[in-house]
Amino acid sequence: MKPLHDPTAFALSVNRRTFLQRSAYGLGGVAFASLLDRTLAAGESGASTAPASWKGILREAQFPVRAKRVIHLCMAGGPSHLETFDWKPKLKALHDQPFPESFTRGQQLAQLQNKVLKARGPFCNFTRSGQAGIEISDLFPHLQTVADELCVIRSMQTEQINHDPAHAFMNSGSIVKGRPSMGSWLLYGLGSETENLPGFVVLTSAGRFGLQPVSARQWSSGFLPSKFQGIQLQSRGDAVHYVGNPDGVCQSTQRQVVEEINRLNGILATDHVDPEIQTRRAQYELAFRMQSSVPELTDFSKEPRTVLDEYGVKEPGDGSFASNCLLARRLAERGVRMIQLYHRAWDHHGDIEKAMPSAAADVDRPTAALIRDLKQRGMLDDTLILWGGEFGRTPMGQGTGRDHHILAFSVFMAGGGSRPGFVYGATDELGYRSVDNVVSVHDLHATMLALMGIDHKRLNYKFQGLDARLTGIAGTLAKPLMA
Repeated sequence: MKPLHDPTAFALSVNRRTFLQRSAYGLGGVAFASLLDRTLAAGESGASTAPASWKGILREAQFPVRAKRVIHLCMAGGPSHLETFDWKPKLKALHDQPFPESFTRGQQLAQLQNKVLKARGPFCNFTRSGQAGIEISDLFPHLQTVADELCVIRSMQTEQINHDPAHAFMNSGSIVKGRPSMGSWLLYGLGSETENLPGFVVLTSAGRFGLQPVSARQWSSGFLPSKFQGIQLQSRGDAVHYVGNPDGVCQSTQRQVVEEINRLNGILATDHVDPEIQTRRAQYELAFRMQSSVPELTDFSKEPRTVLDEYGVKEPGDGSFASNCLLARRLAERGVRMIQLYHRAWDHHGDIEKAMPSAAADVDRPTAALIRDLKQRGMLDDTLILWGGEFGRTPMGQGTGRDHHILAFSVFMAGGGSRPGFVYGATDELGYRSVDNVVSVHDLHATMLALMGIDHKRLNYKFQGLDARLTGIAGTLAKPLMA
């Protein structure tokens, strides 16, 4: 007797509901795939090799391309602008006296709310440096020697007064979790110039004082496919754990394993239009290539001793900011699109006169060396360096230090089409508020993207029915910052 319901026959049949459902998914999937990676809609067979490296969603530049890559030197914790690039002699004259209430009335403070506010003058002197005469703190004697390469912004403001959301805002333009970082946006838009290394690499280091934690979500790809997230390399020891094959596994065997995994994932990709499948395939292939590229990348043996001394590298791979700066140059040479170096040493709520000179000594020589090294190699013209923290510090004292501050801080750019030997914007006479040519984080992002040839209003990704972008609905191009 034939059963009333035959599961096999039902599964093989094409009824009206199944046809409509599968057609909708298929057509929608093809459209979605074409937005993500044109190789997805190219009719790959399941047995094909891994997809070609991502070349970016933008097929042509929207602005003249000044920079091809970014090196972001992140001073985690928030360096005081008053001891770096914003000299305030009137604040020094007011030291330890009551801070004028007219500046702070009704303003948001972090840990100084409802406290007696006293002015804290800068504890260091400044020197006019370079032909441009840029005032730079004497805590940074090496940066003073490259002053004519710097584009200093003294009028930054941000919206977030606590570290983690402020880091997120500086990186992604939003405090909402799950938003892509600017490195992910760059990789999505422009792709990478290397097939043997990640296109977005992160390194971290730590000083002796003011160690502010940094979470991995700061280099997350957010709602973009995970192939665009930053990859953290270890600063000490092996840059990548387990980069070599285990005993008994040769290179040819490893190649066969990778190809078979990619074949199986390719079969899965024909049934499911999921960007994470493509990410998986690409990452297996990249991991295989990194087995040879990473050891070569981190081998400093061919770097002359003079170069190591210029950066202040005592022992390659020692986890220092100096080693990371030299590694950043090597990554840039190999086509990595976005390189972030976090130095956790700038959270100076107390003992700033001891802690800040230590942090400055960690980064001063390597940063100047990186700028000079890139220039000597002809790479500074198309490499944009950004140096700075997530916010500034109050001109009022917090015990022996300074509190968080969002209304004024300083950053600088160098190379990559930024205007050299230039100071933009200004704060008031006490360094409390940016008052002239104020630059928001969104403005900074818009300008950086423009230097990379990208119109920030046109680099979009459909998310939850909206055209999401790095600058949200804000951002104004600061053209004077561009050479």
